[in-house]
Amino acid sequence: MKVVAFNGSPNKEGNTYQAIKLVIDELEKEGIQTEVIQVGSQSVRGCIACGKCIANKNEECVLPGDKVNEWIQKMKNAEGIIFGSPVHYSSIGATMKAFLDRAFYVTGINNGMLRHKVGAAVVAVRRSGGIPAFSQLNNYLCYSEMFIPTSNYWNVIHGTRPGEALQDEEGVQIMRILGKNMAWLMKIIENGKEIVKAPESENKKFMNFIR
Repeated sequence: MKVVAFNGSPNKEGNTYQAIKLVIDELEKEGIQTEVIQVGSQSVRGCIACGKCIANKNEECVLPGDKVNEWIQKMKNAEGIIFGSPVHYSSIGATMKAFLDRAFYVTGINNGMLRHKVGAAVVAVRRSGGIPAFSQLNNYLCYSEMFIPTSNYWNVIHGTRPGEALQDEEGVQIMRILGKNMAWLMKIIENGKEIVKAPESENKKFMNFIR
């Protein structure tokens, strides 16, 4: 099994990375392969609502010049996914949002590519705004019918300068427990596939409340 983690921070080894690393350390102890992809320092264009991904349904976004389509395939081929982001004005980083908006639109209209994968969100923040950003990341997971492991608190860790998050003892524990629970959930799903049949996928119903 494999987990791919996406670091939405412009700092490659800042506090967001430290949060992700705490989680994947626990996953690796359980024999789960991991990969961390640096998103936040790259140039990623936002969705332009062209609708081409809906028309083509080829698991790709038509916008050129970045690695979004490569990252989509990384998610497709993994059993678990971690999204990490710093907090900018009580929200996730702009580059991370641009990636997620495009990626989840593509995965959603291509037969729910992320359905029943295990997904977790982690957030690093200086002081406040962590919970809104954490909730924002979870919106993508919930929309895609992903399974979300939990910890013993919200998945937020505190620190300003790179590495300070490791001084947040409660935050460190939160990430460790999240990693343990994520590994356990992934193993339950993997070992239970042949025992319990998964519910059938349903076509999405779209409603417009303007009449």
